Amino acid sequence: MKKRKLIGRILATLALIGAVGCTDELELTPPGEFSSSNVLQSESGFTAVLYSAYNYDNTFDKQVINPIEVCTDMGYNTGGGENRTLSLFINFTWDASTGWINGDFWLPKYRAIRDANVILDNIDNAEGVDTSFKTLIIAEARYIRASSYAWLYNYFGPVPLRTTGDLNVQEANLAKATKEEMLSFIETELTAVITDLPNPGQEAQYGRATKGHALGILTKFYLETKQWDKVISASEQLIALNYYELFPSFRELFFIENEKNKEMVVAYPRLNVQGNATNYQNGAFPPGFRTAPNIPEFEWTSSMANWATQYRLQDDFVDSYNPNDTRLQTIIQEYFNGAGNLVNLRAENDNSRCLKFFDNAQTGNFCGADMPFIRYADILLSRAEALNELNGPTQEALDLINQVRNRADLVDLTFVEATSKEVLRNLILDERGWEFVAEGKRRDDLVRHGKFISSAVARGHNAKPHHVLWPIPQDEINANPNIVQNDGY
Repeated sequence: MKKRKLIGRILATLALIGAVGCTDELELTPPGEFSSSNVLQSESGFTAVLYSAYNYDNTFDKQVINPIEVCTDMGYNTGGGENRTLSLFINFTWDASTGWINGDFWLPKYRAIRDANVILDNIDNAEGVDTSFKTLIIAEARYIRASSYAWLYNYFGPVPLRTTGDLNVQEANLAKATKEEMLSFIETELTAVITDLPNPGQEAQYGRATKGHALGILTKFYLETKQWDKVISASEQLIALNYYELFPSFRELFFIENEKNKEMVVAYPRLNVQGNATNYQNGAFPPGFRTAPNIPEFEWTSSMANWATQYRLQDDFVDSYNPNDTRLQTIIQEYFNGAGNLVNLRAENDNSRCLKFFDNAQTGNFCGADMPFIRYADILLSRAEALNELNGPTQEALDLINQVRNRADLVDLTFVEATSKEVLRNLILDERGWEFVAEGKRRDDLVRHGKFISSAVARGHNAKPHHVLWPIPQDEINANPNIVQNDGY
């Protein structure tokens, strides 16, 4: 069992804090355990609240990745209880009552925001707390809050912008902020904290925010909002940290032995224990899975889970890879079952599986493989996309893309292939699909490229323009009379 990670060391503390914070609606008034007269007078108390914020911010796994991917040209799902919900995303029939939208996209981020606000509302009045500690925890809390709002804006558009738990300052039922208010707040907060966050590799515990975290989130925020010149500026600052690099082997990038590698700009630490594990692989295992030629290092045992639901990939997506692309090694198209027989997954349509995440020490449902959120490859491709949008194909843009391609043993893209801005835009979109499968990026990429709806229609789904955003959860609409549902829902 791994014992070196931030979240895993504090599960008992988080269980206590989570118990007082888990309500059906966003709890605006800080719970008694967070009151300034007790916990919020010591470094340990503020640290406990900070860890709670991280815990909510880090809820990124199957319930997020699968809804993002099955509504695109990449993912698919059959079987098990999860298919009842995932079918809504496959068929574009989700609505404001769909539980995962509330429980996995909305509530965790607002709970992280709540905890961050608890810290920021109380830290200045804490006597006996070291100034350097205050400076750091304020920066981390502002980072968590801003990154959570960047997430919410990406999936819901403008949302209520709560910046304090003091109901004398902000009323309980806030209306949505304007687009301009959201963009300004996220940018201002992330930019402001960079100076006070540690350099990557110097954080107190792995998983806590660094300058790289803030610049990584900022780069992706600018990308999703198509602020191309700012993508270039933020990515340049991140690269100038002289810390991040591509891991030499794509397949081995995700091995537990290689966790904390310098490609991971933002990664969520995981343990093979209940409460802080990666669960994606349990649904990606095909029936009777034992091992696969692609990943001989891993062998399923009877102490591990193999769920009835099946996280699958669409054939057209798998077939779009160059056969020589080493990233295909994380996608299994055949496997050995418990009887030792070789099973061909391609005998059934849309049945290949991505097995990036596995752990030979997995116990039950609980895999200890860390969950990547932003990798250095993403920064390189984001920068290349921005350069192309501003200037069309340039050698710098091609060089950035080719760093990622060369790691996959693919030949360089040249101006022979990249004949125009439109052509290179599509080449970058393809590259992102091959690079980030099972990492929850495909919906965002297709939305940004204006292909999310047209791609779904081409696959026979009744997708409409309003589907580029999730609906505001119905529970929130019911609780807050000042919030307005997104158009179309």
